[in-house]
Amino acid sequence: MRTDDFDYDLPDELIAQAPAEPRDSCRLLVLDRADDSVEHRLFTDVIDYLEAGDLLVANRTRVLPARLMGHKRQTGGVAETLLLKRREDIDPLGRVWECLVKPGRRLKQGSVIEYREGGAHAPLSWEPVLTGEVVDYLEDNRGGRLLRFEPARGLSLDEAIHKAGHVPLPPYITQYDGDPEKYQTVYAMREEHSAAAPTAGLHFTPELLERIAARGVGFKTVELEVGIDTFRLVEEDDPTAHVMHTERYHVGQDVVDAVHATKAAGHRVIAVGTTSVRSLESAFDLAAPASDPPMAARRFEGAPDSARVTGRGDLVARRDATTDLYLMPGSTYHVVDALITNFHVPRSTLMMLVSAFASTRQIMDAYHAAVDERYRFLSFGDAMLIR
Repeated sequence: MRTDDFDYDLPDELIAQAPAEPRDSCRLLVLDRADDSVEHRLFTDVIDYLEAGDLLVANRTRVLPARLMGHKRQTGGVAETLLLKRREDIDPLGRVWECLVKPGRRLKQGSVIEYREGGAHAPLSWEPVLTGEVVDYLEDNRGGRLLRFEPARGLSLDEAIHKAGHVPLPPYITQYDGDPEKYQTVYAMREEHSAAAPTAGLHFTPELLERIAARGVGFKTVELEVGIDTFRLVEEDDPTAHVMHTERYHVGQDVVDAVHATKAAGHRVIAVGTTSVRSLESAFDLAAPASDPPMAARRFEGAPDSARVTGRGDLVARRDATTDLYLMPGSTYHVVDALITNFHVPRSTLMMLVSAFASTRQIMDAYHAAVDERYRFLSFGDAMLIR
């Protein structure tokens, strides 16, 4: 297995620069793993592939206004900061964050960045609402830094971040100046924790969710704070040499109970997005006593080895846990039976995750078909159902 196995040619014009309107009007490619068939539908048709008794599990995390544009105190030059993860283990007050910074090589330890309301366009004569000091490097040393933030007098840190920050669209979205709420799911929680949206959920509307519920399909949410690996490609030729960063996640007992009930009744657990997959599969404990019937009692005919059933272990509740789970061909899926996802960046860990759920050949064939059919790709793009 090589990283090149997960590469494909993505024309720039197929990278979606704005969301579909309405959300559920985007296209949907349906891949059936059992017979290799591919169908081309609209996302609103996803309900046709859901059965009464199935369970949708989505990530309800909300995106922070995590993109901060400021100026280096020493030189006045523009500096961009992307907040990734709060590090309470270093500072219980939550002032230290893992960040990506630009220009990374020039921001050494001790560098101070000043952020003003209005971002980089604010006059330097304005008082900063927030300052950040580089206190350490992240292990990869590719623009990753630890910053300690201090809000201006009279502001809390969260208030200062909201005054200085903006919702961070991915760098490949360069032409969107619409409502930033379109980069949030309609079921997102109020608290803001993520550096990026769980984009597979962007296609759902309240009306579609109501229709799904009326069909007898369950809906539960987990939480996973999307972090640095969303922005990193696999640079190693051997993908097993890539190191995943940890992300915080939460799987409640209500989710565990709903999954157990769904499996016991012979129905499917359908993950909405790769972050929901990583939450559920991270919360599966091989050392736990197997549920009755076993969690993986239902499997599709012709399942690849990567989706094999072990019959051991169980899903358990997790609160404020961390995961560096790296799913690639050869990994075992214990919980998820079907997956709703977007089309991902070439050579990314997300390409490997979906290739572990189906097979690399099936995924690459489906992606080539999507390119040929002129689907819209990446965060604001079209969707895929793998069943």
